Amino acid sequence: MLDESLLDDPDALALADHRALLRGAAEAGARVRTAVRHAAEAGVNDLKPDGRPRGLLIAGPGTASVGVAELLATLAGASCPVTRIHPTGVAPAAGALRWDLPGWAGPVDLLLVATPDGTEPGLGILVEQAYRRGCTVVAVAPAGSPVTEAVNGAHGLFVPMATAPYEQEEPLAASAPGVLWALLTPLLALVDRTGLIAAPPGALDKVADRLDQVAERCGPAIATYSNPAKTLAAELAESLPVIWTEGVSAEPAGRRFAAALAELAGRPALTAQLPEALASHSVLLSGPLAAGADPEDFFRDRVEEAQALHARVVLLRDRPLGGLSAAPAARELALSHDTAISELEPEDGSELETLAELIAITDFAAVYVALASGA
Repeated sequence: MLDESLLDDPDALALADHRALLRGAAEAGARVRTAVRHAAEAGVNDLKPDGRPRGLLIAGPGTASVGVAELLATLAGASCPVTRIHPTGVAPAAGALRWDLPGWAGPVDLLLVATPDGTEPGLGILVEQAYRRGCTVVAVAPAGSPVTEAVNGAHGLFVPMATAPYEQEEPLAASAPGVLWALLTPLLALVDRTGLIAAPPGALDKVADRLDQVAERCGPAIATYSNPAKTLAAELAESLPVIWTEGVSAEPAGRRFAAALAELAGRPALTAQLPEALASHSVLLSGPLAAGADPEDFFRDRVEEAQALHARVVLLRDRPLGGLSAAPAARELALSHDTAISELEPEDGSELETLAELIAITDFAAVYVALASGA
């Protein structure tokens, strides 16, 4: 059950926020600025690469690594293949995870290690393997972690992760607001130097500014009626989010939202990209999960039986390719099945800025869902 009254009580939200999730979301812009400074101090801005790498390999645990890989792949487009090295192991614990380079990896490839933990022995083994193969290695991890020694031993480049003092008290959730930007920002600065992505310091400053603007609009002191993140969280009460995305940047933002809802709030969500979503989810919207599938059952015990879970479409849009939009058809399909629809569309800006806005608003929404549901 989602306690919607909690959303407009900043003091109650603060008491419920044992993991400092709201603070992390509000500090995302500051995290980007700190990460830019760490990257500069590590010498990223002074790099003069001989040319573009043949491929980018990304390794790290959990949702954070997945998000970094998806965002870099989206921004790089066709200029360079981006491959995430999936871990293997018997458990998600740091000591149980292992990573292996693909057979084709060699001296013309770049290995990026992104971890909010840094204690994974498997990442140290991977770095040594990359060194033997001649791959260049760059890592972002907490300062002083074992990964640091492995990267230095492989003559790679290490950038300390931008962290806050309160985050040292307990392990960070990989979907926690701020973690993504702390890992991604130094790597954006790096790939800018290789020419794969245009992310100079000025562009990253604009990303930080956009994140600050979202924090002002979506903070806990802003009432639900004028707060897009609280509004979305309230709309998702007792709903199964069906996240449809349109536009290149919206796709990774949608998957990030689904991952954050699962990890932070314990809420399932489905994702699909328009226009394919209209076909792949049409049966879902006309089945038992549709809002009109089981109207108020006269014989349902309203005290003992929980309210039926119904789908709600969440449409994330960002400049569809070629100007062609499937949004009107998406609205028509949802409404024809009595399914409510929520929409988010960023303000104008660069691809990095619009992507940051979509991620920031949905991060805040996931946090509000988590806090209001007692997760």
